[in-house]
Amino acid sequence: MAWLVTGGAGYIGSHVVRAFLEDGISVVVIDDLSSGHEEFIPESVPYIRGTLLDRELLESVFRTHDITGVVHVAGFKYAGVSVKRPLHAYQQNVTAMIELLSAMEVSGVDAIVFSSSAAVYGTPDTDLVTEDTPKNPESPYGETKLTGEWLLRDQEVAAGLRHTSLRYFNVVGSGAPDLYDTSPHNLFPMVFDALVAGKTPRINGSDYPTPDGTCVRDYIHVADLALSHVAAAKRLDARAPIEPVYNLGSGEGVSVGEIMSAVAQVTGIDFTPEIGPRRQGDPARIVASGALAARDLDWRMRHSLTEMVSSAWAARQAAS
Repeated sequence: MAWLVTGGAGYIGSHVVRAFLEDGISVVVIDDLSSGHEEFIPESVPYIRGTLLDRELLESVFRTHDITGVVHVAGFKYAGVSVKRPLHAYQQNVTAMIELLSAMEVSGVDAIVFSSSAAVYGTPDTDLVTEDTPKNPESPYGETKLTGEWLLRDQEVAAGLRHTSLRYFNVVGSGAPDLYDTSPHNLFPMVFDALVAGKTPRINGSDYPTPDGTCVRDYIHVADLALSHVAAAKRLDARAPIEPVYNLGSGEGVSVGEIMSAVAQVTGIDFTPEIGPRRQGDPARIVASGALAARDLDWRMRHSLTEMVSSAWAARQAAS
């Protein structure tokens, strides 16, 4: 018996794989390597290179590996790019999920943990986002994640699917020196790349109504996130009560200015970030409550801001 991790060669997916293994739970990985790295997958883990759009392949994986549940992390994750490539975003995030759920139904696999996103909320008008905060996605990416949640809800009614969706906020850090964030659109890689290239990182706006004038966001460590996937899977395995969605947030938040100060301290590179104009649509503060996940999924902030930055920087250096 094993759990299938889709996108298990990616930044988040590979941490989920490690967390399952450390808990003694067998896993199988499927990934098309469009943004993942095969070297992120432990040699002991069965790996299938392929797309979730290939239902025949999926059904073969379920038959061959005795899959008991799925952690669905694979997908197209670039919100900004999705505005320019909406059809691609929907194909990779919605059509692929339909194929996955169809293969699960045919194969008798009825448990799934879904990697959703804070993007389903858009720009909330509240200082503390809860699972009940109105959903108003502002990109095709956010729309596809919300659609994914709806698919799970409807498949529960139609076929008895057991499921939960984890809405991530800003995932950073590294849980192992050989795993690192390679996204060209995420804050930490962008800042590190600028520093390594001898450039000065940039802050978009410093006149927000926050303590230091920069935007406040909710940063969570990827290893903490991975542990809650394991907890969710175990809860599904035990057929214990579980919520359809959980926010994974800190409840407090950190400003972009504080991130820059921590980066300077950890890297030893003294810099004063450039200040640019605000980006249109950027709210001053987005922070989420993780109370429900803390109750059910052992969710807690195990890492300080300094540890988030230092672990990410160490992994970035090891990869250079």
